[in-house]
Order: sequence, then structure tokens, then C-alpha cells
Amino acid sequence: QVQLVESGGGSVQAGGSLRLSCAASGSIFRINDMGWYRQAPGKQRELVARIGSGGNTVYAGAVKGRFTISRDNAKDTVYLQMNSLKPEDTAVYYCNAHMEPRHTPYYENTYWGQGTQVTVSS
Repeated sequence: QVQLVESGGGSVQAGGSLRLSCAASGSIFRINDMGWYRQAPGKQRELVARIGSGGNTVYAGAVKGRFTISRDNAKDTVYLQMNSLKPEDTAVYYCNAHMEPRHTPYYENTYWGQGTQVTVSS
């Protein structure tokens, strides 16, 4: 069974930093793009950042210059380094990946992690 497991959330004061990790596991043929989304209370889930298999990145305007997404293909892991955190960054952060399971290679499915809480206090 293919899954994504996140870690690294927590509470921090404004201006602080956190690093999220998300590891893919299971019988995987290929991992394509990976990303992070977030959902604040009462709001829709929104894109934070994405990274392609070749390393190309996309960031939401609200986090550009403060957050950095990266991936370690050898470890099937994606990271989100969050610096200069603001109270408005408070949300549940979800890892997302488009992966091809080994039992259905070349057929891409979308996977989500369970979510990790990030709380930034002023």
C-alpha cells in the first residue's frame, strides 16, 4: 500500500522556523511531482508549494521568499522549510504526491498525507 507520512509540525512564535518532512512508502514504481498544501480553519485547502521530479518549483505568493520546498529522490521524501513564520501561516499542512504504484505502472494516482498542524503565535 502506497502512503505518505508527514512529520515536523508544531507550535512556534512569529518569526520562527519549522521544517516539515513527508516520506512516501510502499510499492512505488515512480514518484512524479510532490507538494504541500494547507488548510486553515474555515478556509479551503490551498497550494503552498510544489516540486517536480526534475526539481522545478512553484510557490504560492504568500510564502514566496520565506518557504523552500525540496526533495530527496533517494529517500522518496519531500521537505518544506518554513522561515519567518507568521500567524496567518497557522493551518494543517498536507503532503501531496502524484505517484505510480508498482502494480499499475504508468498510471498516476494522487495521494495525500494525514496532515500535520502548524501553529504560529504572535
